[in-house]
Formats: sequence, structure tokens, C-alpha cells
Amino acid sequence: MEVIRGWHNIRPEHHGCVATIGNFDGVHLGHRALIGQLAALGLERAVPTTLVTFEPQPLEFLAGENAPPRLTRLREKLTALRTLPVDRIALLRFDARLCAMSPVEFVESYLVGGLGVRVVVAGDDFRFGYRGEGNFDLLVRLGERHGFDVVRRETCRVRGARVSSSWIRDALANDELEIACELLGRPYAVSGRVAHGDRRGRTIGFPTLNIPIRRYRSALRGVYAVKVAGLGGRELDAVANLGTRPTVDGRMVVLEVHVFDWSGDAYGRNVDVSFIEKIRDERKFDSFDALKTQIGRDSARALQVLQRSS
Repeated sequence: MEVIRGWHNIRPEHHGCVATIGNFDGVHLGHRALIGQLAALGLERAVPTTLVTFEPQPLEFLAGENAPPRLTRLREKLTALRTLPVDRIALLRFDARLCAMSPVEFVESYLVGGLGVRVVVAGDDFRFGYRGEGNFDLLVRLGERHGFDVVRRETCRVRGARVSSSWIRDALANDELEIACELLGRPYAVSGRVAHGDRRGRTIGFPTLNIPIRRYRSALRGVYAVKVAGLGGRELDAVANLGTRPTVDGRMVVLEVHVFDWSGDAYGRNVDVSFIEKIRDERKFDSFDALKTQIGRDSARALQVLQRSS
């Protein structure tokens, strides 16, 4: 899979493709079905598949910290997409210029002039261009004008409803982790590089991996039984706290993971943390002794959960 970072890196050899456009946040079952549809069209037309996506996501540019929490940051999204039949990712910087671009200009400059699209796959609710003024019907008319086809996206449904990133966010916010995992087609996971922390966990007998999540907001909060990959040849059992650590007056959201029966130097290593089951909400304790006692209970509960799920 080739990642084209920025429109200035579009080359003549990228001209001629079947394409779709979106955030692909979470790379969930709906996205996977869409990419399967796109890949079939690419084989039929004998041209590569191209996903057009944005960084930051449009709502992050427009709403900043008030944007919905991300399911996947860019690195996680690209890692997931590499497992799918995608030939190219056209990664566009969403900035003031792109935000102000009219629907017609976007299609003529980017899709026609840059990518030379043969087919665009889009859903009935697809919006594009300045203030979302472009819609599916306009895209069809522009396709007729410029000689590309527009194919309606096939709807992926689970439990009778359309799979979407917003549904997954709602499920996570409502502690419906099982539903979120069903819609994703895999456990919900957060990836990141282990950073130096304040080492308080070591003083109470529970050393932790400290992983900055690098998002405006987190889709999850609380204490969880988790699995950790990246510290060896197999996933390791662990308990994790995802939140602001109110007992130590924390401000930034961080993921702290205590890995059972493991010791070593993990600083600088990239790890993947998969969330298996929520144990409790995050809360502030009156003392470190009280916190230590609770972490012991959380660890015992997490081990029970992980043994049951293995």
C-alpha cells in the first residue's frame, strides 16, 4: 500500500483509479465492506484502488477539542488499512484552503485533474466541499460531465442498523464494549509508544507502562482488563487505567498499563493495548494506600476476566 502524503506528491502515475473518500475512523466492518466493493471495481476496470482521507479529520479542524473522540489515530488507521486490498492512500491535509473549496473545485482539481478517477464509490449521505454543500446527486452530475461513474456504496448492517463510527463511539461511551467490538470486527485497541512517567506505580508495587494516547479526547475512560502486544512473541495479560489519574491531580489523558508477570525495559517501544472488559470507572482516592488496595482488587478482577476469555 502506497501512502501519498499531500496533494503536491500526486504524480502522473497516480492518474487513473477507482476511489472513495472518507475519514475511515476505526476501519470498522462498514469500511471493510466498502473497500471490498472498491477492490472488486478496481479488478473489473483494471486500475488501482485509492482511498482519499484527511489529516486532521475535518471536524477536528472545525471544532478542535469539541470534535468527537477519535477511534484511531493516523498511525493506527494506516496499520489497519494495510491489511486490506487498498493500493493507495491519498492523505490530504485538511486546512483552511481545503475547507473553503467548493464541491465543483474539489472534484475537478482533486478527483479529475489529480487522480483521474474512473469510478467513485459514495453513500447516499456523502457530503463534500465547502460547508458540505456537495451531495451524492451533485457527484453523479459531475461524473456525467467529466466522464467518471458514481457507484452507490453498499450498506453494511449489524443488528439491523448501519455500521458507523458514531455508533461505535456511542457504544464505547455507554460501556457497551461488546457491541463496539462487534462493529469493529476486532477488539477495540489503542496503540502508542511507551513514555517515561512519574514512576509512582513502582512505589506501590504496580509498575506501569505509560502510553500517551495523542488524541483531543478519548473514546474510553476507566479501568479495564486488557491484552498487550509488542513486548514479545505473544499477547500479555494486563490491567489498564485510561484517564486523567485524579488521585495525583492529573490533567492529560494517559493510558497506564500494569502487565502481569512481566518485567523489562519497554521505554520507546510501540505497543498495542486491546480492551477486553471494563472493570470500573476512574475515580479519585483519598490516599495512595487506598489506591494500592483498589489496584490489587482491579488486578484480581482483570485476571478473572482474562482467564475466562482465553
